[in-house]
Amino acid sequence: MNPSLATLAVIVAAYLIGSVSFAVVVSRLFGLPDPHSYGSGNPGATNVLRTGSKAAALLTLFGDGVKGFAAVVIAYHLGVRWGDASLATAGAALAVFIGHLYPVFHRFAGGKGVSTAAGIAFGLSWQLGLAALVVWLAIAFAFRFSSLAAIVTAIATPPLGFYFLGNWPEAWALIPIAVLLLLRRRANIRKLLAGNETKIAA
Repeated sequence: MNPSLATLAVIVAAYLIGSVSFAVVVSRLFGLPDPHSYGSGNPGATNVLRTGSKAAALLTLFGDGVKGFAAVVIAYHLGVRWGDASLATAGAALAVFIGHLYPVFHRFAGGKGVSTAAGIAFGLSWQLGLAALVVWLAIAFAFRFSSLAAIVTAIATPPLGFYFLGNWPEAWALIPIAVLLLLRRRANIRKLLAGNETKIAA
């Protein structure tokens, strides 16, 4: 297959993988209501937890993370075969994230992307993933705001990406991912600025 067409096929496949909303899938398996229909309406682990099912929330968190990880790892190994691993991996990273935010299988109503972004980071480099996790934990424990931790980590991840990955397409792909993540957190940013954001329970 032509390398360009193969890379495009990988990117499309990554978008479709990202479009699988584990919040919806897991909720159906557990006989829970559609996560779009209650709480924040966000199909993510935090909203699923509002049903009282910790198991469903954990599976959602795990599934959304694994799809990000799997998309970039598979893209890399496939890209190696036709000599375009870097572009295939970068394209898959961005595509799986966009798929999670705007899933074709769920009327383009997706989640905020933190778990999937974490999976992408670990898929690109375990050092990058670990560094991003340390940033998230440090902010979360210091200020007790999950949203603030996600926002700071989103801002920190691109420079960390260039440090661990070098000046390659994979690192550049982290910039639009960070921007999209911040855009999905607009409401949280407004709440933080207004001083009425909900803290993590002690």
